[in-house]
Amino acid sequence: MWRRRYETSWSARLLQALLLLYFVATNAFYIPGIYPNDYPQGAELDIRANKLSSSRSNVPYDFYFLPFCNPPEEKNKKLNMGQILLGERSKSTPFKAFMLVPETCKVACKRTLDSKDVVKLKNLIRRNYRARLNLDNMPLVVKKQTQLENGDEYYELGYPVGYAVEDQFYIYNHLHFKILYHHPSSGGSKDSYRIVGFEVQPSSVAHFGDPEEPSFCSAAGFQEVAVGKTVYFTYNVEFEESPIRWATRWDPLLKATEEQEEIQWFSIINSLLTTLFLTGLVGMIMLRTIRKDLMRYSQPEDEEEIQEETGWKLIHGDVFRSPPYLSLFCVAIGTGAHVFSIACVTLLFALVGFLSPANRGGLLTAMLSLWILNSVFAGYVSSRLYKSLGGLFWKRVALGTGLLFPGLIFSVFFCLNFLMWLSQSNDTVPFSTLVLILFLWFGISLPLIFLGTYFGRRRASYEFPVRVNQIPRKIPRQPWYNNTILSVLIGGILPFGSVFIQLVFILGSLWQNEIYYMFGFLSSVFILLIVTSAEISIVLCYLRLCGEDYRWWFYSFFSAGSSGLYVFLYSLFYLMTQPDFYGIDFVSLLVYLSYMSIISLAFTFLTGYIGFLACFWFTRKIYSAIRVD
Repeated sequence: MWRRRYETSWSARLLQALLLLYFVATNAFYIPGIYPNDYPQGAELDIRANKLSSSRSNVPYDFYFLPFCNPPEEKNKKLNMGQILLGERSKSTPFKAFMLVPETCKVACKRTLDSKDVVKLKNLIRRNYRARLNLDNMPLVVKKQTQLENGDEYYELGYPVGYAVEDQFYIYNHLHFKILYHHPSSGGSKDSYRIVGFEVQPSSVAHFGDPEEPSFCSAAGFQEVAVGKTVYFTYNVEFEESPIRWATRWDPLLKATEEQEEIQWFSIINSLLTTLFLTGLVGMIMLRTIRKDLMRYSQPEDEEEIQEETGWKLIHGDVFRSPPYLSLFCVAIGTGAHVFSIACVTLLFALVGFLSPANRGGLLTAMLSLWILNSVFAGYVSSRLYKSLGGLFWKRVALGTGLLFPGLIFSVFFCLNFLMWLSQSNDTVPFSTLVLILFLWFGISLPLIFLGTYFGRRRASYEFPVRVNQIPRKIPRQPWYNNTILSVLIGGILPFGSVFIQLVFILGSLWQNEIYYMFGFLSSVFILLIVTSAEISIVLCYLRLCGEDYRWWFYSFFSAGSSGLYVFLYSLFYLMTQPDFYGIDFVSLLVYLSYMSIISLAFTFLTGYIGFLACFWFTRKIYSAIRVD
């Protein structure tokens, strides 16, 4: 007993050391935006440059990729893993601002455009690129002109680089910053203020005259983009007191419109009705059909009736026979359990507020952290199932669980990163970060997979209520509704139907730089997705068993997992119906299709694992309720 207690303590200490090393390497404990910054009057405000992004292109660029003012010589701020992978940066800017000190027509710099500058500007203006700036962790926004009926206003992140009128291009070279501040009534100094908003009104001004004159920024005309043109970059700074408190300063940006809320409620009601329909169908099967079968199978009148019986009881000697490609199947189940655990914990963290937009890159960092830490669970699930089905090559399953899906993601990511580098994109991940990812993968995740495999092999195997015959039973010809491809494709429709409206908002957040923060709606829909995937798998699995077809293992996985195919098809429909994607370049199209393929595959593993888990419980339950001679 003392030796076992010592081994447990040693393994726990080793796990704690690995977790501490990982968190230190990725700055996972750093959560910005939690504590407010108090600025006294006259304090310098640090306006930071983020990136250039567009809803028409998936290739972000550095803020200084365009011929703006040269950045001041200053070291960039440290970024977490999520910010680096998302292409976000934090660089100093020539825009100087001081708390409650207004500025008018301040000259940041001047630049003379050459032919390369003109080509870059026209290309990015044509694709609607927007410049993203931050102040005190608040994003720069442009307030839209149209207002809602309840008085709320729309906001767009960043300001456009410029605009085009027919074949003539103009640059927004004058920025009117409006900094919203709040004077806290309690806490902090009496003469300190907190920033609660950062707005801008961009304009194109063809400056003329003396830069020292106030009329320099009010000259008539617009700044044309042409070779040899001298462009002055100027800005104003205005301060406005706001009733918004620091704790709720993100609310105006995250507040859903009435139309969005109606769509969300429609989505939930639609998913709920689908789930109730399936629940009624499963309940009918359970209470009527299966109950009738159990009574007939458990109390036969004579041996002649047994010989004439048909249905799922006759395949009791084959229903728990190991499926072909057992190792691959267990790897898929372990990967699905991995994705499922990540989704559950991530949604939980998002609901309690740890993954707010104030924590830039926090969502991706959390998902990467959970992928590493939950590797134990993936190894445990795949190894225990493999052991229960009589598998012998457990090392192959452990390596497959740790390398197959992560290897596919890394390969796609590495190729896209190379294309981004060729495109001079801001989204290029540094070589040091790639090395760190490989270390986290092979140095922490893979060992945790083997640790979970160790625990899974030590646990007792799953108990099956009936024994497996040595000779497989011949499978009769199946009716048309039991056609594997047809029924699998039908099975994926209902799980996809429960989430497709949420998918619109998620795709908008991923590809159109919108902020998604409706995690309450998402959590409700996720629960309905779990129930729908489980119930549709049980129904289809029961129909297959009634047709005396015992090949239900892979079938149970794909009956709900085929919803990933519909996610990918819908992503193609979404791409073709978005007006902002007109004229999308090849690299952006490749990035979109590659990442959506990975997301769809992850969705397949998620729903497939839920479907298998439901069918596994269902088959063990019904076969344990019958009497087999």
